[in-house]
Amino acid sequence: MKKQFLFTLATAVLTVGFAFQSCRPKASGPAVDADAAQKAYVAPGEYDEFYDFVSGGFNGQVTVYGIPSGRLLKVIPVFSQNGENGYGYSEDTKAMLETSFGFVPWDDSHHVQLSLTDAMYDGRWAFINANNTPRVARIDLKKFRTMEIIELPNSAGNHASPFLTSNSEYLVAGTRFSVPADYDNGDIPISEYKDKFCGHISYVKIDKETGNLSLDFQLALPPFNYDLSHSGKGPSSDWSFFTCYNSERANTLLEINSAKNDKDYILAVNWKKAAEHAANGDFKMQTSKYAHNVVDPSTGIAKSEILDKVKVIETKDVNDFLYFIPCPKSPHGCDIDPTGEYIVGNGKLSTNVPVFSFSKIQKAIEDKAFDGKVDGINVIKYEAALHGEVQTPGIGSLHTEFDANGNAYTSFFVSSEIVKWNVKSLEILDRVPTYYSIGHLSVFGGDTKKPYGKYMIAYNKITKDRFLPTGPELCQAAQLYDITGDKMKLILEFPTIGEPHYAVACDAKLLTENMEKFTKLADNKNPYKISEMKEARVERKGNRVDVYMGAIRSRLVPDNIEGIKMGDEVYIHITNLEQEWDIPHGFAVKGNNNAEVLVMPGETNTLKWVPNRVGIIPFYCTDFCSALHQEMQGYFRVSPAGSATPLVFSIDGKDVKDLK
Repeated sequence: MKKQFLFTLATAVLTVGFAFQSCRPKASGPAVDADAAQKAYVAPGEYDEFYDFVSGGFNGQVTVYGIPSGRLLKVIPVFSQNGENGYGYSEDTKAMLETSFGFVPWDDSHHVQLSLTDAMYDGRWAFINANNTPRVARIDLKKFRTMEIIELPNSAGNHASPFLTSNSEYLVAGTRFSVPADYDNGDIPISEYKDKFCGHISYVKIDKETGNLSLDFQLALPPFNYDLSHSGKGPSSDWSFFTCYNSERANTLLEINSAKNDKDYILAVNWKKAAEHAANGDFKMQTSKYAHNVVDPSTGIAKSEILDKVKVIETKDVNDFLYFIPCPKSPHGCDIDPTGEYIVGNGKLSTNVPVFSFSKIQKAIEDKAFDGKVDGINVIKYEAALHGEVQTPGIGSLHTEFDANGNAYTSFFVSSEIVKWNVKSLEILDRVPTYYSIGHLSVFGGDTKKPYGKYMIAYNKITKDRFLPTGPELCQAAQLYDITGDKMKLILEFPTIGEPHYAVACDAKLLTENMEKFTKLADNKNPYKISEMKEARVERKGNRVDVYMGAIRSRLVPDNIEGIKMGDEVYIHITNLEQEWDIPHGFAVKGNNNAEVLVMPGETNTLKWVPNRVGIIPFYCTDFCSALHQEMQGYFRVSPAGSATPLVFSIDGKDVKDLK
């Protein structure tokens, strides 16, 4: 009766909160100081201070903004095809989107992480999760390019991902939806959820030199929803922490049935001890298919491999390295302060924000201050782990990040605000409205041991009344705050691409000093490369035609090709012969049903074209590169199948016949 009352009360609070935020007057808006525009202004020709890497949500990509200006710098294709540069369409990149389900050209990306050394950004790689078809990706920050994607078996709703340990030893990923394991019979009644479903957490090893990913081991856990995670730092660096809800193990109407218990859990995992168990053979080798896709950095060509084995530690049997900590109520964010001592659980249905102490957790383990077990896993007593609670800070807490001065900043979705509070004293220091419905927030460097602490960005889910309307679907929004003083000050508001969730920002100098501006032709090991125009050619082998093409301002060589026939498959290998920064060349064929390609200086890309009609088909450069860019064009002549039309191509105005 008490639990039902509490749930009814929480529901009422949420309903009131939603009504409150949805009925704000049109004219309402946060006040800004007179110098707000000056603080966000970056003069023409000047660089921003920070790169901000933002997850694209349902567009499956990563967007990069300059801060404080809010200028969009780049969209990095990751999990979705991108017609702008042919990612996922070209012969070089199609393999990046292969999975055990087949070719999956889209996804839902939520959380970005930057590689760490001693809990500080090191500027080497960014990582991003795919929530739908469970995958994680590695992005090379020298090129701002996706270089690797690995699928995670036994997972569904890859949400608690891809959070890194403090020296990038592991990428950590937990399943949001518990499901039957891939290695078990999945054809079972959903009503058997409590007994037959399972939650898996993956530990993906990161090679410290190359960044290459490999799935080291998984933990088989009770069938909860594992929502978000962070690994510790400093004294807690050997531990990972996960929020999990649905301790009720409900399988239907979760809005009600997964919100009955007063508390759910934070799962604390000593990942170093878990890795030792895996190394010592305390696992079951299970059969489970998953894809591993890698770009060869010397050729630029991606290859996909299907793997079929994974180490699984059954935590019902081996569990001396993990513990549950009660956490109110339906927790979402799980955040670790810069010292590594304090762990914040953000209960979506809780009126207070609990803060746990790592040292108290260790003492509770030592003293065996437990309150029963869940599937063999010890549950630490709530009071034994608790540092304290932030009292009634807002409604619908989601995420917390930290500055360098011992302060925390928590987003409240329902009351649409950010609240600043002191981590040790738990005293509320400031609050600002966000208008409307904030999800994640990002304090720059807030997940490191030494945050920059200069700016904070709110990523809001609803933007009505904030921007020019664009029909039923409005843009998503970001709000930039100056947090250098005692009070948070809004200085900029700007639209974003997709549905941004989490974001991380680093000092621009960390990346600009190591940026790769072009590929030396000598370093290009692509087998279809040409090094100079005289190597351009066209070769036929049966119905396969290979075009070895060079692009340089302002011509494509060869520029006229005859003897293509219906039924041919034409592979056009374009090498950009430029050796200068910021001179890409594009390539497109009239009527081609995949995409264009955008070829960076010194690189080679391959576009497949299957002609579907007889006639003259133009091709051209799509990237405006010079005053004579329009002149970068040519023609294919397509003849009927079985025609005697010889294969002839034009180089520097002279016709050349293929002698092969």
